[in-house]
Amino acid sequence: MVSASLASVWNAALLAVDLDVEEPNLHLFLRPQLNEPRKAWIEVPVLDRDRCTLCRKCADLCQFKAISVMLSTLNIYPEMCHGCGGCLAVCPEKALSAGLRELGEIRVGRAGEVDFLMGTLRIGEAMSPPFMEQVKETMRKMIRPTGQDVIIDAPPGVSCPAICSVIDSDVIVLVTDQTPFGLHDFRLAWQSFSPLGKPMGAVINRAGLGPDDIYDFCTEKRIPILARIPYDREIAEAYSRGRVIARISPELESLFIGLADRIHALAGDSPAEINNA
Repeated sequence: MVSASLASVWNAALLAVDLDVEEPNLHLFLRPQLNEPRKAWIEVPVLDRDRCTLCRKCADLCQFKAISVMLSTLNIYPEMCHGCGGCLAVCPEKALSAGLRELGEIRVGRAGEVDFLMGTLRIGEAMSPPFMEQVKETMRKMIRPTGQDVIIDAPPGVSCPAICSVIDSDVIVLVTDQTPFGLHDFRLAWQSFSPLGKPMGAVINRAGLGPDDIYDFCTEKRIPILARIPYDREIAEAYSRGRVIARISPELESLFIGLADRIHALAGDSPAEINNA
């Protein structure tokens, strides 16, 4: 909701990226014209049993247990492989060669004046960070000639995919609800992302719905509140229909223009003050 609205009011050349690869939905709001998908692959080992001497060097090296030796048999579990290639390098008999496993599909497109990039993880695939890195490499290639800004729609939570999506960012925008559950998840996000040492700000969704604890926490941790999205049925209905909420009223458009200005200020791109919204 926030990423799509920001993309609709951003005042500079922009690439919108959906890195919630397990359940991407930014395209449902921005509705880009998409190119044909490109497959993304990860390199996994393939065993030549005739060459293997069961020396265990590959199994001892692999920290993810993608290779093991049991009952005098070397076993490979491709779905656990992180694609580092270490096993291929240490095998003295060259019994391992490089094979490929599909991770997902990458698609590029354009939504009006905004460039668009998304990744969709293959159903059943557990290794989203290696796939996300390939999406981000595509992102870098797209912005290298233009220097355009990037808005990344990150996955929820604080696990590896969430860290992978924000680690290269200049500014992290934490979106939460004014509810006890929202505060709980917001605390976890602050604890997880603070060590990255990046500027952070908060967007309070459904503002006015619950207690003010979220504001007390932001004050305590000196997290600027960049915007407050009101608790409004019209917003919920527009979101459920795939509408960009910044476009449903002049007041909401002004709210997201102000949010974009404060993000620019956090990034050091603007001299504007970052006051609590």
